Amino acid sequence: MYSLVKIKEKVRVPPKEFTAKLANSVLNIVQQEYEGIVDEDLGLVVAVTKVDNVGDGKVVPGDGAAYYDTEIEMLVYKPVMHELVEGNITEITEFGAFVRISPIEGLIHVSQVMDDYINYDAKLPGFIGKKTKKKLTVDDTVLARIVTISLKGNIQNSKIGLTMRQPFLGKGEWAKIDEKQEKKTGKETPKKKPVEKKEEKKGKQ
Repeated sequence: MYSLVKIKEKVRVPPKEFTAKLANSVLNIVQQEYEGIVDEDLGLVVAVTKVDNVGDGKVVPGDGAAYYDTEIEMLVYKPVMHELVEGNITEITEFGAFVRISPIEGLIHVSQVMDDYINYDAKLPGFIGKKTKKKLTVDDTVLARIVTISLKGNIQNSKIGLTMRQPFLGKGEWAKIDEKQEKKTGKETPKKKPVEKKEEKKGKQ
């Protein structure tokens, strides 16, 4: 889930930046420092959009740099458990499929690709369902649900686990395949027998 958040931070501006416009210097510094990092509370920082309310600078003896209290606005992406996400398949291996769902990739383990026994085809590369013949290949757009989240410092060390073994998940065309399978294997609802009406006997008048 994407959102705009604001935080207050003390920003260190080195002497070489003193000649530039202060707001621009502070923005450039926080962009380099924050963009791309992963925080457990905030999520993944996609971009620093602006800085506000830059305070008066304070110089620390022996440092030479000036420190400014600043409000920082950031666009962040924070995955949420059980959230539905849509993305494109970027890579498929024997153990699963990688999905680009944001600035970060999620992994669909081979056991969570579909509710069917599947074969891995290295030539595609991709997965094919044995019974349903559903096919998953690179560049396919899929709908998946987040089932595990591990955010650790940066994108490379962070992991998101996904599943498509639930109704209406996976590729859009899979829903039609599921409907056909249900019609083949499903039992027809038994028809009710017509109720016989009994003739009423007329009594003596």
